[in-house]
Amino acid sequence: MSEREVEQRRSGIDTILPDTITAAPHLELDPVEDTTTSLINISDADTHQDATETSLTTTDSHAKKKTKKIVRKKRRPARPQVDPSTFKTEPPPQTGTIFNIWYNKWSGGDREDAFLSKHAAKGRCNVATDSGFTRADRVPGSFFCLFFARGLCPKGQDCEYLHRLPNARIEKEGGLGDIFPSNVDCFGRDKFSDYRDDMGGVGSFMRVNRTLYVGRIHVTDDIEEVVARHFQEWGSIERIRVLPSRGVAFVTYTHLANAEFAKEAMAHQPLDHTETLNVRWATVDPNPAAQKREVRRIEEQAAEAIRRALPAEYVAEIEGRGQGWEEARKRRKIEGSFGLQGYEANDEVWYAAEKARLAAPEQQALLDAPQEDNAKGTAPPQTEVADGGGGIIPSDLLQKLNSYKVVPNGPGTARASARPKGLLVGYGSDEESD
Repeated sequence: MSEREVEQRRSGIDTILPDTITAAPHLELDPVEDTTTSLINISDADTHQDATETSLTTTDSHAKKKTKKIVRKKRRPARPQVDPSTFKTEPPPQTGTIFNIWYNKWSGGDREDAFLSKHAAKGRCNVATDSGFTRADRVPGSFFCLFFARGLCPKGQDCEYLHRLPNARIEKEGGLGDIFPSNVDCFGRDKFSDYRDDMGGVGSFMRVNRTLYVGRIHVTDDIEEVVARHFQEWGSIERIRVLPSRGVAFVTYTHLANAEFAKEAMAHQPLDHTETLNVRWATVDPNPAAQKREVRRIEEQAAEAIRRALPAEYVAEIEGRGQGWEEARKRRKIEGSFGLQGYEANDEVWYAAEKARLAAPEQQALLDAPQEDNAKGTAPPQTEVADGGGGIIPSDLLQKLNSYKVVPNGPGTARASARPKGLLVGYGSDEESD
């Protein structure tokens, strides 16, 4: 090989690249891709070819169908609100005359210490950052964490109680929300038959109280806005009444669990100033309009529970609104007589018949299941039962009894000559003739 040919081979890249680049304008590339291609430092012909193919593939990808990928977010674990190493459990303050070692609290006093009630709380719950899943989310019917409501739970995701607001998922999951037995609150603490003298503590199971009394509020011109902003953080509020002259407010929540949670979360907390709130259960409102409003609310709540329990067709027929209620009433008028002239079934009979009608396909499917198995050749095994089996008398005894022949008693008739052998052999009686 001559020196000239060696030089041509070494300079082959320089001779190929101009041809390749000059042949590229016939390709329709995006401006961004052209800029990217021009910025590539090409040191080899193969590298340039790969870069061209990549750009072409990118260009052709615009014509492909775009697929939307749905990424589900994982639920956030609850974080510890305080450092576990600094968290200390202190004995409860003395509020009575006798300390009960069984219940770990003072008894004999129905009022909270006035001096301790003016001390600010040590922490405050931040729902936006502190909420998350715990071990209690795997257990249905779990209670809420009392220390989480006060902003002092050191366990985080390892806590055995819920770290979230009550009824926070009622809009997404539906249902009736977080409802607990009437003898306990949302934290699992036992209620009493009557309130304390200072209307503090857990509360009473004799009345559904959703209203909180809030005292020691710093009076400003926007006191209503301040109270609403701080207390709506703990749940849906139905009504707020503020007495600016006295620095007192009454906050009524939609659900009982939210009122119980807010009472513990806002106890001894400040609002926009350095005040220390006095949060208690509100007494019964003597206003007749308020009592009527409470009765109407209870009736609406019961009606809503019935609406969710019954099918939509039944609710539309009863209330006379919605879709298909006219057809439902016509069908009941025709089929409600059950073939009897002049008879019209009442609500109880009609809904029982409708319930049976809706459950009929499921029952029929259960009855048809063995037939389908037989058609497929997978019939369930059947146990063979001997004659006389399945009763309380053994089969061998029945065979011995069948060997007897009943003959009429009379002249010229002979008794059975042979006695059966088996269980009745050697059987004696009290008669001497035997």
